Amino acid sequence: MRTSGPEDPDERDEERSPRGTVHPTHPGALVAFGAVGLVVGWALRPASLRAGATEPEVSWLSVGLVFFVAAIVGGAAYQTWRARRSGVRLQTHQAVNRLVLGKACALAGAALAGGYFGYAVANLGMGTADNDSTRLWHSVVAGVGGVLLMVAALLLEQACRVPRDDD
Repeated sequence: MRTSGPEDPDERDEERSPRGTVHPTHPGALVAFGAVGLVVGWALRPASLRAGATEPEVSWLSVGLVFFVAAIVGGAAYQTWRARRSGVRLQTHQAVNRLVLGKACALAGAALAGGYFGYAVANLGMGTADNDSTRLWHSVVAGVGGVLLMVAALLLEQACRVPRDDD
């Protein structure tokens, strides 16, 4: 005689069926990643000067890359939302891949935004040289790109959301 486990077969199936444990990216995690990026970006200039190295340059290529990735993730969010709106079901592996992409890019976007904004703060008031001004504005524009990446990734994550039965 079995004493463990439910007697009703429907209850056994409920116990075996997986429950959703993936939650939306917590704002606290985004703030933490952004804060760590801010500190690292801010400390990069003084650390490189103490080491006797030249300050890192923020090229238009790196700025453009952040915006390009934000556009790709935003496009994936739009396509996912459009497919869900038209009633097309994504295959399970596609939905999971997009969800993971959204979560990872949201955290990376927060860290990039914090890092570039921190580097911009480190370059504030450092001189009137053309290079200092260029570093400052390139960093600000790249920081905006990081914010756009984070927003696009959060939209992708939201588009992958599966409604609960009571919704």
